[in-house]
Amino acid sequence: MRHFTIHHDGVTIPVSRGGRGRPLVLCPGLNSTQADLHELTGLLRRDHDVVTFDLRGHGLASAAGRYSFEGFLGDLAAVMAELDAAPVLVGYSLGADLAVHYACEHPGAVAGLVLIDGANPVPEPFVTEAVLPEFRAMWADLAARQETERGTARQVLLTAQEILELNVEIDVVRSRILDRYTKIDRPISMIMSTLMAGDGGEGHAPRFNRNWRAGIERLVREQPHIATSWLDADHGLVFSHAPEIAQIIRRAGQATPDSPC
Repeated sequence: MRHFTIHHDGVTIPVSRGGRGRPLVLCPGLNSTQADLHELTGLLRRDHDVVTFDLRGHGLASAAGRYSFEGFLGDLAAVMAELDAAPVLVGYSLGADLAVHYACEHPGAVAGLVLIDGANPVPEPFVTEAVLPEFRAMWADLAARQETERGTARQVLLTAQEILELNVEIDVVRSRILDRYTKIDRPISMIMSTLMAGDGGEGHAPRFNRNWRAGIERLVREQPHIATSWLDADHGLVFSHAPEIAQIIRRAGQATPDSPC
């Protein structure tokens, strides 16, 4: 294992690298850290030289003055700039959206993409006026619970308001992401949850889950070459189904070319 730090854009990004095989970069999502992904990372290192890192304001990364999609994308780009070979780029949740944008903007820089429960061109935004009070309460509770992780490798420094604002921004990003897919000539695999918002039969969960599936069905209609795997899980599938996800990533990695065209 090798650990090092990248300094860019006024923040420090901690990076860990280890394993054997072709290179793979694992990008975490909003409110998740490389420490949270330790089970999946360990499984992937059996077949890949895995690079993990923390986004600004997460884990052992430093805080930023403000948080935005472009800021997180810059963190991923700074990590990718340290590599000397095109890796398989795996992104979870927000990390999947970052992976799509990075691959679109840097042709030939990745061998393939594996997108875990993110980068979904959903037909409707999730954060609307109708559900805003519930989301505010949910993210306030999340921020309060994260206080117990302060000073650890699992800490998240973002406030509830910053989390809310980022989710609104992510809705906008996903409303425009279909065009990004058309500009990527690398193999793409998606691993999606069937019950992204949970299995509750009441409230907003059923509508959110339908919206989630509809987005992927729309994407595959327009980009039929994208391989999609569905897991019976909620959005925490990367934690609850790590062995299954590692196996799918392994198969996807075997299908990607050894070097970019």
